[in-house]
Amino acid sequence: MSDPHPVADPDASHVRVCVIGGGQAGLATGFYLRRAGLVPGVDFVILDAAEQPGGAWAQMWPSLRTFSPTRYSSLPGWMMPTWTEDSGYPLAAHVADYLSAYERRYELAVRRPVRVAGVSRADQGLLVRTDHGNWLADQVVSATGTWSRPFIPTYPGQFAGQQLHTAQYRQAADFSGRRVLVVGGGNSAAQILAEVSRVADTTWVTPRPPRFLPDDVDGHALFQLATNRRRAHDSGHPDTGGVAGLGDIVMVDSVRDARDRGVLHARDPFERLTRSGVRWTNGDHVELDVIIWCTGFRPALHHLAPLRLRGPAGLIPTHGTQAVQEPRLHLVGYGDWTGPASATLIGVGRTARDLATALTQSSAQFPIRRESRGA
Repeated sequence: MSDPHPVADPDASHVRVCVIGGGQAGLATGFYLRRAGLVPGVDFVILDAAEQPGGAWAQMWPSLRTFSPTRYSSLPGWMMPTWTEDSGYPLAAHVADYLSAYERRYELAVRRPVRVAGVSRADQGLLVRTDHGNWLADQVVSATGTWSRPFIPTYPGQFAGQQLHTAQYRQAADFSGRRVLVVGGGNSAAQILAEVSRVADTTWVTPRPPRFLPDDVDGHALFQLATNRRRAHDSGHPDTGGVAGLGDIVMVDSVRDARDRGVLHARDPFERLTRSGVRWTNGDHVELDVIIWCTGFRPALHHLAPLRLRGPAGLIPTHGTQAVQEPRLHLVGYGDWTGPASATLIGVGRTARDLATALTQSSAQFPIRRESRGA
């Protein structure tokens, strides 16, 4: 599909590749583009809306830990410095510092804060419109992640107490002595429940019974399983089931401690909100002061709306990372639909490597107009 009236901007700076997003996916892509011979800030540019480096990790709550040790939480080219405490599972700030140092180490010339208003088709590429000038790119990589689009499900009724999403959570002390409901069955929910339960009266609700991984299984094992599943699929073999057969929640130290304290008992989903709490179909009612929604995120793709690529499920159909209806656009880092485990530190490197290979091969046919390059 093509726009009937492609946008033109003679003042736009021209690059081979424009990467939108300066978090882990954008940095990994930049690393491989640089290794392929493209010059950061010249042949390709990385645009990031945040005011500081570190991606989403710089915005997460301080006590959050990765679910893989440092040796399995690194981007390509440079191992994350070792974190030795708590079985080696680094804090979010440690990861943010690593990402900041990573982009300096490889001189990736990330431009920030630059907010992308939209990506449109142009006569000679894709036009990336921003609040700091426009870019005409032969290829665009969207690596904006999901953190800016927290998802909260809709329930009937209305709750008069405090509600917040994982993205707004900062510390357990904010809920001391209060009645708190944690909603969600993933790693974030388990870690938040583990620490809030030390200072508050907590209830845990999950969409299905929580599934805990064996104590010796971490994110590295999950990545290998996801990779093996994709390989089986690509070669026409039966679906291996990936990580689904193991579980959802990695047993980091805080979650194991919560298990030992008898905290990790979840209830089925409730039916509705009330002004003072939540109610189940059997009539049970729990009085609450706070609901913490650990219910995930959606891909941040609003900047791609002018391309009109979304499918019925709300996602952009892709073949690997390449948008089916716009081959000059690639998406990386949003989850398995854009590469096996590509939303993880350990997983995004392989996808970024393959993506950079495809980009450099295809963009080689587009000569750079050196005189039109600008800030």
